[in-house]
Amino acid sequence: MSEPSCTQLINLFNSLFRDTLNTVLVKGDDEPIYLPADENNPHHRVIFAHGFFASALHEIAHWCVAGKERRKLEDFGYWYKPDGRTADEQALFEKVEVAPQALEWIMAQACGLKFNFSADNLSGGIGASDSFRQNVHDRVHHLLENGLPDRHRQLVEAMLVEFKQPPLQPAQFSLEGR
Repeated sequence: MSEPSCTQLINLFNSLFRDTLNTVLVKGDDEPIYLPADENNPHHRVIFAHGFFASALHEIAHWCVAGKERRKLEDFGYWYKPDGRTADEQALFEKVEVAPQALEWIMAQACGLKFNFSADNLSGGIGASDSFRQNVHDRVHHLLENGLPDRHRQLVEAMLVEFKQPPLQPAQFSLEGR
């Protein structure tokens, strides 16, 4: 099968969540952002960057993590420090990124794609730490063994069908070779 397309992902996401949770996935031209519905837009919007499939998965993962109240806030009300974070700031970033990156890895696998850890700190010269990678890996295994959150489960099940992937197994998720 050829590489999954953003159009497939947008259609899949929107078919699941436009009517049930008033949320759509949108290909953006700039930086990714989550925007709640407002007077000009009837739907909440998960906007991913530059048509990149990986960006879409990352933004969807943040949406899956966000609770009902956070989904009422622009970018879920999260703090964000751009490139150039200090080591302490990077450690805080990694702490809050474990859950979304674990969900992103599961979705990437469900789409038949390779997952790449994101330290999101290129100019700071600090990549994803070994402990961060291990924590994400551990979270993936925990989720697979104990069950995915509802929105994420719905999406992953639909992705497996849409992208013709086998059921997910913990053995598919390894830190070797990463």
